Amino acid sequence: RVMVEEGIPTGVGAIFTDYDAALAYLRSQFSRPEHDAGIVVKASGLAAGKGVAVCSTLAEAEEALHRTMVESVFGAAGEKVLIEDCLVGEEASLLAFSDGRTVVPMLPARDYKRVGDGDQGPNTGGMGCYAPSPYLPPHVVQDVVARVLQPAVDGMRQRGMPYVGVLYAGLMLTAQGPRVLEFNCRFGDPETQVLLPLLESDLVDIFLACMAERLHELTVRWNSAHAVTLVMASGGYPAAYEKGKEIRGVEAVDSLEEVVVFQAGTRVDGDRLLTDGGRVLAVTATAPSQDRARERAYAAVERIDFEGAHYRRDIAAPTPASPPAVVAHEIGSAYAEAGVDIEA
Repeated sequence: RVMVEEGIPTGVGAIFTDYDAALAYLRSQFSRPEHDAGIVVKASGLAAGKGVAVCSTLAEAEEALHRTMVESVFGAAGEKVLIEDCLVGEEASLLAFSDGRTVVPMLPARDYKRVGDGDQGPNTGGMGCYAPSPYLPPHVVQDVVARVLQPAVDGMRQRGMPYVGVLYAGLMLTAQGPRVLEFNCRFGDPETQVLLPLLESDLVDIFLACMAERLHELTVRWNSAHAVTLVMASGGYPAAYEKGKEIRGVEAVDSLEEVVVFQAGTRVDGDRLLTDGGRVLAVTATAPSQDRARERAYAAVERIDFEGAHYRRDIAAPTPASPPAVVAHEIGSAYAEAGVDIEA
């Protein structure tokens, strides 16, 4: 609602608390002749990263809606749903610091939500990430700040709820330009694991400036390296998985140059390190280039082992020199500046 009111670009959608009304809307959307990308059904509440169903057919969408609103598979989180058009393009995450008035963007990142290579399988909390993303060059970052992040912060302040902290915009870079998939009111996971190793400024100084509404006085500095993080997950994740599997190799990898192992779903039992969650470890490597950071990260995870461990093999895989969505956005911006309407 805030995005619509503030003119922030996002997918066309509607919010429902009544199942029959939601079902009627679904059917009307799939009857549109221009509709071909699909529909997204979202539970409007916390659902452990699993409350979003991307549906390519009406039957899939009806099933997702029924499971969410009638079968209540997500509990109270599914009592209200958002149904919106599926956005197609390259995903990107742009996080920013805010003191309630000033917005300072971080480096753009790209995370991978699906469990399998090639973005196959169910959604997860995130299976890997890299930064900076070539799909959000500096001028596009500034455009997203101007059209997305600043209007969101201004809109919150005008509503008497100034937003102070980290604002995370999950974006889809469509042929029509960046569109917002979601906002998060926190650092992202696994985005944090690639962003903080690249931050040169003192994070505490930034937090204090945000709290005192003097972020505009601070220069946030980043180094020129690249970072890649790989998530090692338990067998079966994001569905049912077992805990208590011994993890070997973490200490050896922690000693490697420019590599750090973030522990998430782990616990200590005597002198043994055991799995204790779905996403167990996030192994992050930094290097002067993305390719080298990727090589380092994969070399590191290959030295860690636990029963059932799995991770994606395509995180930060080489991308085209000129990402199509960015090129389309640049062309669109150039025509707009010239006063030419190319929407048709």
